Amino acid sequence: MGDGIGRYRGSESRMPQWLRRRPKADAAADAGLARERLLLAAAAAGLPLAPAAHPVGYRCSCDRVGCPTPARHPVSFAWQTQSTTDRSQVERWVRNQPEANFITATGMVHDVLDVPLDAGHSALSRLLAAGIDVGPVAESGGDRLLFFTATRGTPEDEDEWWPCELDCHPETADEHPGLRWHCRGSYVLLPPARLPGELGVEWLRGLEHPLPDPLTLLEVLTDACAQYADTGAEGYDAHAVAWPLGGR
Repeated sequence: MGDGIGRYRGSESRMPQWLRRRPKADAAADAGLARERLLLAAAAAGLPLAPAAHPVGYRCSCDRVGCPTPARHPVSFAWQTQSTTDRSQVERWVRNQPEANFITATGMVHDVLDVPLDAGHSALSRLLAAGIDVGPVAESGGDRLLFFTATRGTPEDEDEWWPCELDCHPETADEHPGLRWHCRGSYVLLPPARLPGELGVEWLRGLEHPLPDPLTLLEVLTDACAQYADTGAEGYDAHAVAWPLGGR
C-alpha cells in the first residue's frame, strides 16, 4: 500500500511539470505550422524561394568566420538557379530545415524597394492616405521596411542595365543606407525570418495584396528618404541611393 501511494504521489508530482512543458511544445508546433503556411503562400504567389542561414545566438549558422551578414544570406552559392516556387520542394526544405530562414530571389516575378524604417512608415502612411495601391510590406531587422512590387522585366538594351547586386546586395547594404532597389541579381529575406539579437523579418501587409508597379510608389518613397536624410540620421548619405537609373 505504502509503495503504491508513493508511486501515485511521485506521478502526481511530475504531472505539473509535464503540464508546464506542454504549452511550450504546442507553441513551437503552432509557430512551425504558421511558418510553413506563410512560406508556402509566398511560393504559391510566385515568389521564388531558397534556404538561407539562420542565427545561432549572435552568430550565423554558416561556417564563415566573422560572417558580415549573419542569418541574412542563402546557404548555397547557386541560390539563383536553386530558387523555386515548387510546392513539394518548398515543403521538403521547410520540414527538413526547421531552423532555416528563406530568401526570395528578386527580378523574376517581383522587385523590392528597401528603405529605412522611419522613412518607410512615413511613406506607407502617405501612400495609403492618397489611395495608392500598396502591395505587401515587411519590416526587416527593426531598421528597414521592404515594399514588394512587380518586377519591371529585363530591359531591351542590356548595356544600359546592371545586376542589382552591384548596388544593393546585402553585403554592400551599409554603403547604401537610403533606398535600395532589389531587382535582377539580388534577394531579400522572406518573412518569417529570425535574425541575431531576437530581431526578425515580419509581414506588415501580407501577400493577399497584389504587387504594384514600383513606379507608383517610387516618388513618395524617395521623398520620404530625402526627408529622412534631412533629419541628419547617423551615417545617412543622401546621395547613396541604390536604384536602377536607366532602361526601365
